[in-house]
Amino acid sequence: MIGEEGGPAGPKVLRMLYFVGAGFICTAAINKWRDLQRKSAQQHADQLPEKPANNLRS
Repeated sequence: MIGEEGGPAGPKVLRMLYFVGAGFICTAAINKWRDLQRKSAQQHADQLPEKPANNLRS
């Protein structure tokens, strides 16, 4: 890459900050998605009728 070695460091730092910021945004979105999935599964499990635990035949 010609021209980047002698140029100012500003654009490189800005690109790095964009990359780090995108990483934070993606991580937050993934965590939010997992939380929504967990809450949905919990609500679904709460709506199912409970079966007695001692249905074992001896």
